[in-house]
Amino acid sequence: MDLRSVDETRTAVAGGKGAHLGGLMRIDGVDVPAGFCVTTAAFRRILAEAPAIGDRVDRLAVVDPADREAIRTLSAEIRRAIEETAIPRDLAAAVTRAHARLGAEAAYAVRSSATAEDLPTASFAGQQDTYLNVVGPAAVLRHVSRCWASLFTERAVLYRRRNGIDHRTVAMAVVVQRMVFPEASGVLFTADPVTGNRRVATVDAGFGLGEALVSGLVNPDVFTVRDDRVVARTIAAAGRPALTDAQVVSLVRLGRRIEAHFGRPQDIEWCLAGDGFRIVQSRPITTLFPVPEAGDRENHVYVSVGHQQMMTDPMKPLGISMWQLTAMVAMHEAGGRLFVDVTRALATPAGRAGLLELSGRSDPLVRDALETVIGRAGFLPPLPDAAPPGPPAGAAPAPIETDPAIVTELIERSRASVAALERGLRARSGPALFDFLLEAFEEHKRVLRDPLNFPAIMAGMEATWWLNDKLREWLGEKNAADTLTLSAPGNVTSEMGLALLDVADVIRARPAVVAFLRDVRDDDFLDDLARLPGGAEARGAIETYLERYGMRCVGEIDITRPRWRERPGTLVPVILDHVRNFAPGAAARRFEQGRQAAREKEHEVLSRLRALPEGESRAAETKRMIDRVRTFIGYREYPKYDIVSRTFLYKQALLREADSLVRAGVLADREDAFYLTFPELHEAVRTNRVDDRLIRQRREAFRSYHALTPPRVLTSEGEGIDGAYRRDDVPAGALAGLAVSTGTVEGRARVVLDMARADLAAGDILVTAYTDPSWSPVFVGIAGLVTEVGGLMTHGAVIAREYGLPAVVGVAQATRLIRDGQRIRVHGTDGYVEILA
Repeated sequence: MDLRSVDETRTAVAGGKGAHLGGLMRIDGVDVPAGFCVTTAAFRRILAEAPAIGDRVDRLAVVDPADREAIRTLSAEIRRAIEETAIPRDLAAAVTRAHARLGAEAAYAVRSSATAEDLPTASFAGQQDTYLNVVGPAAVLRHVSRCWASLFTERAVLYRRRNGIDHRTVAMAVVVQRMVFPEASGVLFTADPVTGNRRVATVDAGFGLGEALVSGLVNPDVFTVRDDRVVARTIAAAGRPALTDAQVVSLVRLGRRIEAHFGRPQDIEWCLAGDGFRIVQSRPITTLFPVPEAGDRENHVYVSVGHQQMMTDPMKPLGISMWQLTAMVAMHEAGGRLFVDVTRALATPAGRAGLLELSGRSDPLVRDALETVIGRAGFLPPLPDAAPPGPPAGAAPAPIETDPAIVTELIERSRASVAALERGLRARSGPALFDFLLEAFEEHKRVLRDPLNFPAIMAGMEATWWLNDKLREWLGEKNAADTLTLSAPGNVTSEMGLALLDVADVIRARPAVVAFLRDVRDDDFLDDLARLPGGAEARGAIETYLERYGMRCVGEIDITRPRWRERPGTLVPVILDHVRNFAPGAAARRFEQGRQAAREKEHEVLSRLRALPEGESRAAETKRMIDRVRTFIGYREYPKYDIVSRTFLYKQALLREADSLVRAGVLADREDAFYLTFPELHEAVRTNRVDDRLIRQRREAFRSYHALTPPRVLTSEGEGIDGAYRRDDVPAGALAGLAVSTGTVEGRARVVLDMARADLAAGDILVTAYTDPSWSPVFVGIAGLVTEVGGLMTHGAVIAREYGLPAVVGVAQATRLIRDGQRIRVHGTDGYVEILA
């Protein structure tokens, strides 16, 4: 097919590259070298000519991805078989005729164009082969076969496996184009590929053909363009730039037209020949984090919800939708993650001061990122304060009396509300259930808006900050509140961790149960457990635990994540670690040790204060704050427990409806419902109809979101900003982070990305991406904690302090920079991690 007869809708015929080249030819003012496409139908004929190839592809599709030798061997066999298969005479004649029409004596580029290539979610850049300067019909045919074979290079096979693409579903077209011999060539990115900024374009340019530049063999000239102006340039060793500034701006304008045509930022390969630019490829930039939809053309600043909730993985559409319906503030989705628009707060003096103060207390990286945006002249128009500013930063905590009865009353209200929700859900089904759920979401928010709820949360947090600030000022002691909050009463998350130690006590005394659990591989083990000697008691202990905590799981803010009640096998490795590493009664001992340490610290601090000038008044004020923090800091964890309890009840009710849709043949699988929003699922239940194509598209998009890393702060220009630590107190070679739990510990690093695969010994230091409350059972068996995400008052930090674990959070790329098994030293007081010899 002539390239002019295809466009980007014809990927199945022309492959990704061919389809995009055909699309480029339809854009006014875009010059693409002439060529033709040997379609995927030709490739399929070749496979049909040699059935052994198909057999090997089937084997390759099911081979263990870790078996690199098998992949290497099978891939080589497939490539060899394709290249040795003779091209049928009529096919060869068709290629030769097309070649002759373009000019038999000219030189050509013969370029692979797979159907899984240049996709919005996976570019496949460099995974298949291209051949330049091919002259003559015989050489063209030979290189067409080579391009077909390159679908099965080892790198392409592994790339498809990583992206979840079945080899059997992919076909290869081949593009044959007239060669361009340019004065200069290179790559244009219509968005900054590093920062993600959509208003900034970058141009890499070099003299002659761009192959060496694309392959990284030579350094290019690099130009940065914003608003039709070159704002930065780096010229390579040649001294003379490959393009003038005027040519660079002209090229970027051309790129903007191409970007508008395809509807997303593009990675464009170009050549300068004669008096104009030729475009030889355009593909989506797949590494950019998406920008939330704002509905206007104003500048916006968004803060990541996942970094606050300790879950930066993507969420499925139902999970996103449920959070948007139940959250206290408006939330925006991008890349399967949630963000809060803080533009208005940053634009007003009082709002900015309050937001920076709160974010600085919680996560200094977020504050630094916000200050970076604030420092950009003209990005945020200044707005007046909407109301008189609140109390100044550092003022006394919220006016709520220090009374344990307040916490008791809040918890009793929550329990009563959750029990009413359970009764209401059990009594309803079909459309009536969804009507009830909409009312339940309002009750959900009403409980969170309880006039006592937020003041009780803030009372504990502000008392913590007050103690740390004042005791550092008066006594020179860092993070004193870490010890003063040990074994604070009423912390449902720390109680959850200690309760699993009690479960381990029951199981440890029953050797047959321990042996059985070592071989558990699925989640149906509880029924079998009851048949063992002592198994009934062990099962009873686990069931009791699940009754109280079974609604929890890693990533629990996403309703679609499997809960412990649904997958109890997740807890088995942790229980066995506890059986191995602890003696009976460990839970009670640990709690009492923490309580005693807090009491001794209180006595020590008050004694030292009384010895100072104005000591009696300072000691009295500090005593009030210690009482306050111990009254309220445990409650900090309860609202999340309430939310997750409700979430599990919502999930059970919605899955009952999904099961009905499966029985009616509307859904193929109950979990297909997770790829619908709440209103879409409501509509499916009402009409008994679902768009299967939408579910497939959503599933594919969700899978692609795993490759994206959400930034802490994101602007409407697409720029992701993660902030930096502005510190000079971190030793050379150490990893900087945020000090959240005092103390120093040295030990073996265990890099764990999945709690169900944790294998921890006493004294180990847990290194992971993030920890939410579900990690609490793991915390009781470790000596220290390092995470990539976290803040001073996020759940992991609160529980680390509760258990007395030295902890540093917010350590960039900790799971990559620290290897499993290395010895490290965690400086929980000063906020850095040393990797030891």
